[in-house]
Amino acid sequence: MEGILPSPVLICAYPLRRRKISSVNQTGQVSMDVTRFQPYGKNRYFYMATHGLSSSSHKYNYCGWKSLPLHFQSTSSQGTVHKSLCHQPMFTGCIVRSAVKFPSDYAELMDQVKVATGAALHDSKILLEIEFPTAGLDSVSGDAEGGIEMNLSLEMVKDFCLKVFKMEQFSRTRIFFPDINEMDLAKMTVFANTYFKMDYLTNPSGLEDIGLGKKVQLLDRVKPTDEIFVVAYPYFNVNEMLAVEDLYKDAAAESNRPIIVFNGELDKIRSGYYPSFFYPKLAALSKNFLPRFETTYYIHNFKGRFGGTLFRAYPESWQVLRNANGNYVCLHQQDTMPSLKDVALKILPNA
Repeated sequence: MEGILPSPVLICAYPLRRRKISSVNQTGQVSMDVTRFQPYGKNRYFYMATHGLSSSSHKYNYCGWKSLPLHFQSTSSQGTVHKSLCHQPMFTGCIVRSAVKFPSDYAELMDQVKVATGAALHDSKILLEIEFPTAGLDSVSGDAEGGIEMNLSLEMVKDFCLKVFKMEQFSRTRIFFPDINEMDLAKMTVFANTYFKMDYLTNPSGLEDIGLGKKVQLLDRVKPTDEIFVVAYPYFNVNEMLAVEDLYKDAAAESNRPIIVFNGELDKIRSGYYPSFFYPKLAALSKNFLPRFETTYYIHNFKGRFGGTLFRAYPESWQVLRNANGNYVCLHQQDTMPSLKDVALKILPNA
């Protein structure tokens, strides 16, 4: 099979000679001929593949890293040259898709979120998930007190909306906060004097806690002029994500209006944190609703002896990273989201 490599692709191989690099697709082994190389200092070479895969079903091998730096180059179908600094592979002949680098600060993170969200919306994704720690890029949930984390998320929701949406879209963007009190706080502080539509998912009361409260009717407040819904950190009360499902069914599904869940800690529901016996509605939500989401931007850190980070920026693959003296290196890469359990117990300890 001959054609042009998907763009951009890094061809990782040991230097010194022409070689075949094998990759795996759905039909079996396919080889790629590395036909040119150029020395770039001691033990550093550029590689170019002139014949390779054109199949979109191509699946890339996983990549492990060591410390020796090598430079690699690929050329897209438009003639654009991509150069990158990699570390020497643990084995010869692996193909690694060029991926978004882990952000160095929150300003860079927000730039990445903007690009990833724009790409997902352009691809007609309706349910989007954005998840990252707010108390520091290397932090985990609980490192900061819950109220502080929510305040940080509130600030970042505003940054997100101002960066992603154009000014003429502000009045057509409805932001749902977890409850009416959080909405009032946002109106008085961070979102004061903005043109976004402020709303809420739940109206907590003692009666609601025992199942006798009146359910908030979201459809009654959604307007025909609303074009997109942003749901801010709906994780404090289990009823909040249930309300998001109602919002989708009643106001978004038929009209194809996107819903962006921002720091909703959906992993708690996915992982079975809430026992299905006591929370049957959440169990159904995990099975029937959450799989519909496209995880647009995601950072989840793992601490301890085998620490690391699960990272994704749409439409790139999922990466398991490790911070090596300030540089994040890729330990594992795949197209679908691995479970947090697999990352913690299988991927990171064996990397």
